[in-house]
Amino acid sequence: MSWFESLILGLVQGLTEFLPVSSSAHLRLTAAFAGWHDPGAAFTAITQIGTEAAVLIYFRKDIARIIAAWFRSLTNKAMRRDHDAQMGWLVIVGSIPIGVLGVTLKDQIEGPFRDLRLTATMLIVMGVVLGIADRLAARDETGGRHRATKQRKTLQELSIKDGLIYGVCQAMALVPGVSRSGATISGGLIMGYTREAAARYSFLLAVPAVLASGAFELKDASEGGHVSWGPTIFATVIAFLVGYVVIAWFMKFISSKSFMPFVWYRIALGIVILALVATGGLSPHAAESSG
Repeated sequence: MSWFESLILGLVQGLTEFLPVSSSAHLRLTAAFAGWHDPGAAFTAITQIGTEAAVLIYFRKDIARIIAAWFRSLTNKAMRRDHDAQMGWLVIVGSIPIGVLGVTLKDQIEGPFRDLRLTATMLIVMGVVLGIADRLAARDETGGRHRATKQRKTLQELSIKDGLIYGVCQAMALVPGVSRSGATISGGLIMGYTREAAARYSFLLAVPAVLASGAFELKDASEGGHVSWGPTIFATVIAFLVGYVVIAWFMKFISSKSFMPFVWYRIALGIVILALVATGGLSPHAAESSG
């Protein structure tokens, strides 16, 4: 991998990780359109450490408060009713599905799941799901001629069942094209949570999963020697810097804006990819990863 490729891919990772458009799909597609080798699942997982570092810094007060309360709850029964302590347990519970499936489906994630036809299909399908979730939220928020506005749930009302459902939604993002934030935010909106609550829990839930995945890939890459470390670290730093800016913008955006622009973008991109693959303009299969 060249330094120029790592710069572009780092920018793409930072720009798309927190938007409901699938960063793994965009990394795969950027390489395909540019005629580069597929950066591979290991590159994606490692550069995601950069974007999750941005989450750690942006939500540092929330995360520090949750961790402190969770540890105190281990020895103090009264603390177990504290919302922050409960959030710590809910993040752990929500991380179980992606942890189990990530290990179980590792070979598929690095192989068949990277087929562009599957990526395009997931872009379209999950785009439709996000659109439905967005309309449900808008209906509750604005009401209508014969409907009163409906109060949506906040994170104070997050239950173990809902946390586990969030986790299942996050696990779907193991398939490129689904989008971790898109799947979890859609799940949250469908369950009746506010846009801000759905996005905030989505970002918090991603931290242990992404850091664990990145560490796992770092270990494998170190032992196998199949990663170009200089460009990969450079891309990770770029992803961190861009990702932090995108988080700040996105959290303001979702407070009052619809997700429909992302919905139409996903559907249009998926259709274009399927058309290019059908006409031979793109190969559906990943070229050998350049490392």
